[in-house]
This record gives sequence, C-alpha cells and structure tokens, in this order.
Amino acid sequence: MNERSKQVRRDIFALSKANGGYHYGGTLSCVEILIALYDHVLTDKDRFILSKGHACWGYYVLLQEHGYSPSLEGHPHLDLANGVHWTTGSEGHGLPAGVGMALARKLQYRKGKIYVLIGDGECQEGTTWECLLMAVQHKLDNLVVIIDNNGIQGSGFTQDILDVSCIGKVAETCGWYVESVDGHDDLALQMAMTVNINAPEQPYLIIAHTVKGKGVSFMENDPAWHACWPNDKLVQAALEELK
Repeated sequence: MNERSKQVRRDIFALSKANGGYHYGGTLSCVEILIALYDHVLTDKDRFILSKGHACWGYYVLLQEHGYSPSLEGHPHLDLANGVHWTTGSEGHGLPAGVGMALARKLQYRKGKIYVLIGDGECQEGTTWECLLMAVQHKLDNLVVIIDNNGIQGSGFTQDILDVSCIGKVAETCGWYVESVDGHDDLALQMAMTVNINAPEQPYLIIAHTVKGKGVSFMENDPAWHACWPNDKLVQAALEELK
C-alpha cells in the first residue's frame, strides 16, 4: 500500500468511529478502487453508484475530500447535491439503476459513463444476471461495472455459499468486454478503467481481485469482519499498522 491508500484507510476509521459506522471488511477491500475512480477517472460528465452500499465509509471520505457533505449513514442515500447518485444498501439495487442511467444517456445522446461498484456476494442476486443481459441487449458501451472480488460475503466465504466465479466467463459469452485486475494495484486499476473502456457497443466489466479487510492484518480475509465492530484498542492497533 502507498501512503495515499493508508491515509484514506486512517480517515475511514476516524470518520466511521465518530459516526457509528462498521462493515470494515468490505470498506477496506475497495479503497484502491475508489481512489482510482475519484483521483484519476471520474469526470463531471460521469456518474458513480456504490451498489455495495455497506462499504460506504471510504466513499464518504472521498466525497468529503471533493467538497461534498453526504449524510454519514450506514448506507448511502440519494443526494445529488452531495455526489450520491443512488440509494443503496439492499444488495442488487445499484446495478439495475446504473443500467437505467446508461440506457437513458444512450437514448438522449449524452456523454459520460456510468460506473457501478458491486460486491462478489452481490453477484448472486438475480438482478445482476438480468443486468448482464440487458446491458448487452442495449449496447451500453457507456457502462463500466467493477466487482470488488474479495471472496467473502456477510455469512461466510462466497465460494461456499454460492460460487459466482463463473461470472466473468458468462459476461464475456453474453457480449461484455471483461478484464481482471489486482484490485489493490493503483496503476493497474487506473489503466483498466481508462485504457480499455472504448470497445464499441460493449458494456465493460472489471473483476478487481481484492482482500477483505485489506491493510489491517487481523481483519484480512476474515468473514467475521464483514460487520464486526472494533473496540478502541483494536482501532488503535489498526491505525498503528496504517502508519
């Protein structure tokens, strides 16, 4: 991890502990993805949806850095004035909204892309598979979906509950442009999000391989930290690792 990633993680603990936040595992796994988007990729014409809404604390940190003041709730709520473009939390809701936004832009000949970050557990939802088909049907080359593929969901390891490791192959068969990337490699993420998103008439899926709880050793790859609340001692231990 570089200093930027560590800084955002430290800010996540400060902001979340002061406002009753938790869901640290999935929040920490997508830090580099959010940094790539907000530091390097998103333009004024683009829109972003955090479909895995429970991982909102890194999202809030970056929104605040960009001058927004979102409500610091356990899941994001629609607030266009503060950079939140959809209400999320219940899994499988953000991607359908993103498909609708991308389709509307195509019909209106409006520029800009719709970026949607989903979790791998969320890939079990029926709406996700419907969206794979709809995005191809409507040739949504303005839609970029990123999977935070950390291998863990609320009740355990994803492969033990309902294995969705085939989603990349299925999406590609359907007609998506698919790329896999190290979800903690800043440069690789930036390149994936900017270099390869021009396939004509193809929606774009990035499978970002990540570690749940990345950056804090006692949280990493442990299903318990999907929704566990750290006491002050553990927070201090986490911050020591993130110096």
